[in-house]
Amino acid sequence: MIQLAVVLLWFVACSIQDLLQRHISNLLTAGGAALAFLYMLWTGHTWLGASAAEGGWALLIALVLTLPGYALKKLGAGDVKLLMALALATDRPTILGTVIGAGICSGIWWFIASKILPSINQRVNTHSFAKCVPESKKLPFAPFLFGGFTLTMALLR
Repeated sequence: MIQLAVVLLWFVACSIQDLLQRHISNLLTAGGAALAFLYMLWTGHTWLGASAAEGGWALLIALVLTLPGYALKKLGAGDVKLLMALALATDRPTILGTVIGAGICSGIWWFIASKILPSINQRVNTHSFAKCVPESKKLPFAPFLFGGFTLTMALLR
């Protein structure tokens, strides 16, 4: 249970940073992946208890699902590294459920935003916290991945 809480807190940190800055730090993503990989090498299983082979298959699935989106510039590098780190810490059903859940969450957001935001009739100004970095016009995907991961954990655990 503590391991799941650590993964959830890490995911929240990544999601908040992506939401506010439209960028996920390498310290969070690559650092999380490195720690998950070292833990898997040391103990022979992933952070959430799956076998090391299961973690390897989850990593392969995460790469197959995210690299085409990165090549087409639909996903950022932070999202790819986030799912790689998650794959090294979990298993195949969790990765697949997270990606499917993220798609469901983004679809729900698209539906709600298209119906509700025009009726609010407010002008929302977004200010980047990093003054020298131009803000991306794309929606941050890490919060949707967090929603997918939360749905997956609620259904699988």
